[in-house]
Amino acid sequence: MLPVPRAKIRTWPRRECWVKMGGVTHWVLHVDLDQFIAAVEMLRRPELRGRPVVVGGDGDPTKRGVVSTASYEARKYGVHSGVPLRTAARRCPGAVFLAVDRDLYDAASAKVMATLHEVDGLVEVLGWDEAFLAVETDDPEACARQIQQRVHEATDLDCSVGIGQNKLQAKMATGFAKPAGVFRLTHAIWVATLGQRPTDVLWGIGSRTSRRLSEMGISTVLDLSQADPQILAASFGPTTGPWLVRLAQGRGSSTVVSAPHIPRSHSRETTFQQDLEDWDRVRHEVATLVRRVAEDVADLQRRAVRVVVKVRYAPFTTSTHGRALTAPSADVEAIEGAALAALDRFTSRRPVRLLGVRAELEPANQGQQAAPSSETEV
Repeated sequence: MLPVPRAKIRTWPRRECWVKMGGVTHWVLHVDLDQFIAAVEMLRRPELRGRPVVVGGDGDPTKRGVVSTASYEARKYGVHSGVPLRTAARRCPGAVFLAVDRDLYDAASAKVMATLHEVDGLVEVLGWDEAFLAVETDDPEACARQIQQRVHEATDLDCSVGIGQNKLQAKMATGFAKPAGVFRLTHAIWVATLGQRPTDVLWGIGSRTSRRLSEMGISTVLDLSQADPQILAASFGPTTGPWLVRLAQGRGSSTVVSAPHIPRSHSRETTFQQDLEDWDRVRHEVATLVRRVAEDVADLQRRAVRVVVKVRYAPFTTSTHGRALTAPSADVEAIEGAALAALDRFTSRRPVRLLGVRAELEPANQGQQAAPSSETEV
């Protein structure tokens, strides 16, 4: 089904989000497709609706690989993205396992994003299954529901919509909206909603940072929101430290950038069905991945500035090391040199079950680097 033509937008009620009215308020919406990959698979296999579905690798749970996504029915059994396929099969023996089909997901994502661009507002695409929208409306919930309706009519896919005064609030609100719901999160209810939750619930804080904060006696979002920025600056740096406090206070950019999504990195990885015990073979496989990554980078007409190598040891311990290139480059030898230098930083020579190479890319244009300073923080 093709996106609804723009001309039909004008036939909707006057209180819709793309009609600018006197006294309206600026809102940021975060649209996130529900269980996107699994939902797309169920569109072509309707008989799978209501069943636990797991997508990953080539769809064979007896082989090594990880889950790309799982349906809500499978998540009840503890099956989530990143879980080994064999573990997923043990946790949910009745699950249906499917192979990854990137072309199918690309096509579905393109339809969704085309539909979002029909809205009279700025759209910032974040990836396959999510985007920010900047809208002017006096009824953001009605706007969100209309967007959900349009996406469903165009694609048969459901989405959740978070509403906020900035991107951070909208992104966090989406978690409370799932599945297929709408939730508004503003400064007025930020602390009441998130204050007692752990710091890693915040968008941008991972488990490592959360552990470091906990060691400083900062365990909750409320704790972090009340922390001294200068103390955090001493531990996390003059930029990151104060930023963490602002994050916990619900403050962030409200600027939605409508430029096409430009990836900041590109990666390739391989899971081996038999562990690699010979590290000369490991070096060879890293070099093979580098060639594939370098081809991709050249196709993107971009240049790498840093290379990160990921090693997953048996049974399932992952470590990474990176090395910056001496100058931005798409040259395979330059990228390979940095990758092998990063590989040399791994001191353990345990058996390896997975290898990955990620090229971090130079900004598409230098003007992008200045964008954060011109954004409006709310």
